[in-house]
Amino acid sequence: MPNTKKTKIVATLGPAINNRETLRELMISGVNVFRINFSHADYDNVTEIVKVIRELNDEMGYHVACLADLQGPKLRVGVMAEGVELALGDVFTFTTEALEIGTQEKAFMTYKDFPRDVKVGEQILVDDGKLLFEVTATDGAANVTTKVLRGGPLKSKKGVNLPNTAISLPALTEKDIKDAIFALSLQVDWIALSFVRNPQDLEDIHKLIRENSDVSEFRTPVIAKIEKPEAVDNIDEIIPFCDALMVARGDLGVEIPMAEVPLVQKTLVRKAKEAKIPVIIATQMMETMIDNQVPTRAEVNDVANSIMDGADAVMLSGETSVGAFPNEVIKKMREIIRSVEHSPLIEVPRNAPKMKDPKRFVSDAVCHQAAILADNINAKVISTLTYSGYTAFQISAWRPHSHILVFSPNKRVLAMLNLFWGVKATYYNNDVSTRRTIEEVNALAIKRGVVGKGEYIVNLNSTPVKEKGMVNTLRVTQVD
Repeated sequence: MPNTKKTKIVATLGPAINNRETLRELMISGVNVFRINFSHADYDNVTEIVKVIRELNDEMGYHVACLADLQGPKLRVGVMAEGVELALGDVFTFTTEALEIGTQEKAFMTYKDFPRDVKVGEQILVDDGKLLFEVTATDGAANVTTKVLRGGPLKSKKGVNLPNTAISLPALTEKDIKDAIFALSLQVDWIALSFVRNPQDLEDIHKLIRENSDVSEFRTPVIAKIEKPEAVDNIDEIIPFCDALMVARGDLGVEIPMAEVPLVQKTLVRKAKEAKIPVIIATQMMETMIDNQVPTRAEVNDVANSIMDGADAVMLSGETSVGAFPNEVIKKMREIIRSVEHSPLIEVPRNAPKMKDPKRFVSDAVCHQAAILADNINAKVISTLTYSGYTAFQISAWRPHSHILVFSPNKRVLAMLNLFWGVKATYYNNDVSTRRTIEEVNALAIKRGVVGKGEYIVNLNSTPVKEKGMVNTLRVTQVD
């Protein structure tokens, strides 16, 4: 364990890794979270794969998490005739009326309210921005007339982005509601909401979670995917309503000018670190490895720079879901992570907690001091017992040099924590005194080879243990 990475890897499930042996290999190679992409999910297949992941966790003593990523209001054109090629200056119509096959002049648009929401002068991007249109007229009912500003082949079912349009579609669609209820029935460890625009979008998914799961036992945490300009503008209002951020650079890089994405990424990571919530960097991280056994130097730099920015996790999409070399890409990403994540150039905000929430202040302050103390005495381990995961979440945010060992009797909390930077989670369910608890978890740390004779462990606990309250005790132990 001493040589394991601290930055986490999220890998997208798909046909390329749709079997027990490959999943096992990826878990050994460094996958911490498996992402279920509900844009392409079959319920029977997802049920079986989640079952296999949980079985492998039990067999291997792992806590690899399952993340349900909802599709959101993804807009698409309909089926197109073969060979449709649009040229600069062409007049082209998007229609919400039934259209079996699109033509050189017209395509079906899945977004029914598009003619009412769009305004003249706004832009439409299709196929990840490869095609660009400007709205010249709308009848407000079914048809939107445009001029082609950037042409090319228009193929079936390609995605549509509307960077200037205030769309009236909810972030949580009917499909998302159905998918989320199904995901909650599988007890997934995280849910990601796509195309978040404002706090209300997140309140809607939290309400759905409350109504469809036992939140007294475990409240499924929510990741806000930032991929709309409105989300970037509203980020300070969005953060209090989510448990993590995902910088979804695919649609974000279409919705805003591509050249702005690097600075937006750095800003979003900084905002997440200030709020002490995890942040995932996603999309096209090592995309050439879908077909090649090695990444480009630019991709290696991209992954490294995302970690240097302070990301808690990096995510792979097509590289693992449909790629030819899924295990190789995980190993390569692990190699990059290990080579840069301990750099002194990485700086995250470490401002002392303020008395915003009196109930949490003592716990936050103890965690902050534990991280400082651990660095000052070069402690090998910060160890904590948690029932909700909150203490681990706080310690991880401070980015101590020590290993962060987290013990919990709740296996769902252990899996959820597998997304957090630096956290290694272990099941522990002994109902004993504070002194005995510390002795037992320290013995486990020694047994795992994380700490040796003469080295220090910083222990965090709630006293008395039986009350299962918030952390209020810090103790330093030197291993005999």
